[in-house]
Amino acid sequence: MRALAWHGKHDVRVDNVDDPEILNPRDAIIKVTATAICGSDLHLYDGYIPTMQSGDILGHEFMGEVVEIGPKSTLKKGQRVVIPFTIACGSCFHCGKHQYSACDNGLPADNQDIGQELYGQPMSGLFGYSHLTGGYAGGQAEYVRVPFSDVGPLVIPDGIEDEKVLFLSDILPTGWMAAENAGIEPGDTVAVWGCGPVGLFAVQSAFLMGAERVIAIDHFPRRLELARKFGAETINFEESATYEALMAMTGGIGPDAVIDAVGLEAHGMFVDNVIDQIKASTFLGTDRIHSIRQAILACRKGGRVSMPAVYGGFVDKFPLGAFMEKGLTLKTGQTHVQHYMPALLNAILEGKIDTTFLISHTLPLEEAPKGYKMFHDNQNEVTKVVLKPGLALAAE
Repeated sequence: MRALAWHGKHDVRVDNVDDPEILNPRDAIIKVTATAICGSDLHLYDGYIPTMQSGDILGHEFMGEVVEIGPKSTLKKGQRVVIPFTIACGSCFHCGKHQYSACDNGLPADNQDIGQELYGQPMSGLFGYSHLTGGYAGGQAEYVRVPFSDVGPLVIPDGIEDEKVLFLSDILPTGWMAAENAGIEPGDTVAVWGCGPVGLFAVQSAFLMGAERVIAIDHFPRRLELARKFGAETINFEESATYEALMAMTGGIGPDAVIDAVGLEAHGMFVDNVIDQIKASTFLGTDRIHSIRQAILACRKGGRVSMPAVYGGFVDKFPLGAFMEKGLTLKTGQTHVQHYMPALLNAILEGKIDTTFLISHTLPLEEAPKGYKMFHDNQNEVTKVVLKPGLALAAE
């Protein structure tokens, strides 16, 4: 089959690879009909996430048709399914609490030592996202093996276009959980750092949860425009000082809740960010954490901090004193996708949530390297790239 493989920093290629096979009784094989490039994939593209190996198949946002099942799978051949990016067994201690991204069995035993050493406990498995998360082949491919197929995949009703439900695999539940973790109460003012896909879904979700005001922060005009379409007020951090603008907009109190949807590759020529970039480039540090620093400083006393953004390693100059003295609460983590998918599917079917606004480009799988470069180099116009394995190449 054809699949997009990682070969190094800024080097991804569509290769011929072996077809996946059923390895365990609960497995299923999915023929991919749509897959997407996530902002988190760009961390792999930029070489920020450790334990990648040449030839690893990328992609964790995908859906498709069931073509083969193991004897203990609950799926049926021919069903259309969306696959959650987190791999969970459904029966361990954490899955019993619906904390699917903390599953004890989603990570193969031979991959658990890395997470144990780096994070204190191994994390769950993820599709297409390094050997730190299991080394599972991802969904930017023609076919994918799906472990625990009796727990994860969500069956999609006939007649619903892929584009309307594809983002149930990751970014829509991630944006929703980000807003939920912010503890939004009716009348709240919520500030969202980053108007990428997760940030925009967090904006949409915050309003649905009762926020009175949402303030979206970014520097890409197109993304800020999308946030305004949902009713958000906006701050372009290249034109205004974010902290000062937020204080002016909230009467000096600060937002009730803040959401960091930027993560470890924060942009902007700020002193702390430049120092972080220098440290990362000289292997004296890993993550650039300007956005979470700023969110903590701007949040009102007694407020809530939600951090759906991806961070990978160790950081310094974290404003721990401000966090403690202001009495803030922080909630974070990989998304418990399986927990949120059914309700969010119903919201899509009822017309309460739109996802298609985000798609700016649709390309054949064969043009995935082009899609990565476009998304990486032009995040103003390229808001989301969907890849279609069955789509014909455009004529030159």
